[in-house]
Amino acid sequence: MKLALHFLNFTMPGQPGSLATTLADTAKAADEGGFAAMTVMDHWFQMIPLGGSAEPMLEAYTTLGYLAAKTERLQLGTLVTGVTYRHPALLAKIVSTLDVLSQGRAFLGIGAAWYEEEHEAYGVPYPPLKERFERLREALEICAQMWSENDGPYEGRHYRLGATICNPQPLHRPEVLIGGSGERKTLRLVAEFGDACNLFDAGPEEVGRKLDVLRGHCDDIGRDFSSIQATVTTMGPQTPDAVDDFLARMEQYAAIGIDQVWVRAAAPDPAGFAARLGESVVPRLAQLG
Repeated sequence: MKLALHFLNFTMPGQPGSLATTLADTAKAADEGGFAAMTVMDHWFQMIPLGGSAEPMLEAYTTLGYLAAKTERLQLGTLVTGVTYRHPALLAKIVSTLDVLSQGRAFLGIGAAWYEEEHEAYGVPYPPLKERFERLREALEICAQMWSENDGPYEGRHYRLGATICNPQPLHRPEVLIGGSGERKTLRLVAEFGDACNLFDAGPEEVGRKLDVLRGHCDDIGRDFSSIQATVTTMGPQTPDAVDDFLARMEQYAAIGIDQVWVRAAAPDPAGFAARLGESVVPRLAQLG
């Protein structure tokens, strides 16, 4: 099992002037500590549980470009981009650029979007859920075409492209991680388009049931279920004496096929948090599964 770091709280001592250094130090600690990936949220405002719009939030892909220059091994992406946030062709171009500049370390994390307040504030259309899922399917199709030899037009219900030119192409086709646990639509899209799924830590029994649903969708379309990386997002051990309990819980997840776990970088010292987990968790987690 691999460990990944999710940076979601930008409320730091001395911010905004300290944010660049804090992010760089955290990424360096994760990179040197053996983490598999580092992600940021793709939001325009901070989420309400972390203080809402009164608290800072950096633009995701600008931040990832900065982190690409500060790291050597980490995979980089969002957890996750809402389909409504960027036109799919521009999103594919952005992720391709990140992949080229990071020397092949970018992935696309994407979902159906949910934060209506942001859309209302910025004047960005927020269609009903059914349409957002239709747009998500088309976005996945567009990204696949953009990252292929086919640079011809694309004709969908919601998006119409005269050409799907992406030059330069990514160094390696970015893997697609689809976030969410909806059984009829989200997990079906994972089976059709995803290289990875990301589920919330709802407990091994419930997450196992979600994976069984995904396996059923794979069987329906003839997809090898084992070709999809199963991941969860959870709270990491906040203190050294919590490490054993955390690893015991992760052992249960490894037993049901979870390949990678994201932990949330802990404020006010995310770099120290990453360094501690690199020493105390990464090597032991690698022995699971």
